[in-house]
Amino acid sequence: MEMRFYALDREGRLRVLKDHASLTDDELKTLREGSGIDFKMADSMVENAVSFISYPLGIATHFLVNGKEYLVPMAIEEPSVIAAASKGAKIARLRGGFRASSDPSIMIGQVQVKDVKNLEKAIEEVMKSKDELISIANSKSSLARKGAGAKDLRCRAIDTARGRMLIVELLVDVKDAMGANVVNTMCESIASRVESITDGKVLLRILSNYATYRLVRASARFAREEVGDDAVEGILDAYAFAEADVYRCVTHNKGVMNGIIAVALATAQDTRAIEAGAHAYACRNGRYSPLTHWSKDSNGDLVGSIELPLAVGIVGGLTSTHPLARLSLKILGVGSAQELACIMASVGLAQNFSALHALVREGIQAGHMRLHARKVAMLAGAEGNLLDEVAERLAREGNITVEHARQIINEIKV
Repeated sequence: MEMRFYALDREGRLRVLKDHASLTDDELKTLREGSGIDFKMADSMVENAVSFISYPLGIATHFLVNGKEYLVPMAIEEPSVIAAASKGAKIARLRGGFRASSDPSIMIGQVQVKDVKNLEKAIEEVMKSKDELISIANSKSSLARKGAGAKDLRCRAIDTARGRMLIVELLVDVKDAMGANVVNTMCESIASRVESITDGKVLLRILSNYATYRLVRASARFAREEVGDDAVEGILDAYAFAEADVYRCVTHNKGVMNGIIAVALATAQDTRAIEAGAHAYACRNGRYSPLTHWSKDSNGDLVGSIELPLAVGIVGGLTSTHPLARLSLKILGVGSAQELACIMASVGLAQNFSALHALVREGIQAGHMRLHARKVAMLAGAEGNLLDEVAERLAREGNITVEHARQIINEIKV
């Protein structure tokens, strides 16, 4: 998106979205009204409801993923995140944008079996009954008729503080759903049969949020002439810092998740599951590591990549019922959960690039303060060309208050 989207007023931005996603007047009304839900809906979602809370919903621009243009809705309260993602995407598109791929939507369901007298024999008997158990699981869902559903079953014996246990795991293709409900239902459906086969006692029957069969990957090159040779080297040094030091690495990965979770919130995904899975994946090699990888190619361009599990959906749950989530998906124009995952991973990579670039160039706070200055100038009544001038002075003088902004406005108007 080459126009200066950020420079448009609200109605101008809404007109762009209307044209981009063919939004109806009712959908524009939903965007204008903001929350997307009323108290009746809130009361149906949670217990003891009293109200609802909103996050700002913005649009990240310039994203080119696998050759397709996207406007990306992001819901977040932190200043500069949307601007940073847009900046990273703008630089990445100079070298063709992002290349991304996502695994099939396989989720893992776990059935915990305790008090098994002979674990090895129990595993053998469960595996003999694999086809039967998969058939039972698939009888509880229409997924199998769509070429998806339970695809495989495996067993693991684990040592715990409460003794050895058998874990029976279903591998389920949930297609375009996140999959929690259907996987839980399938696990519950096979529980009694697993008990009779193993002569043990089934306890937990639930999906795992560590979706290691549902990985997504994205990569991009960032042009050296745009980034700057010194900044390229600085970003590589910053990445080496994150690789070597867990205290830095946590903040490095938090920056990645700033982008991913903002898209997840806008599309009503399970953000807690996404965060938990991502940070577990960061520890997959026995130590906490960056979710991104940075290097330099023979041309001197900065090369970035990301890999993490992303269990997201475009059907089912709140994604299908929340008006603003449906609108966000319509603006994205995604046709599958895998496409959504590719966009989210690309946003995470763009966000990480921009954060590192800011850190090695001017420090992260400068960008925050510029955006904060613009908001303060708006609160003081600055509009149009005056807004940029007042915000620039506020940031430069370091006194970012509404009172000082009003003083600057009066000085300029004299």
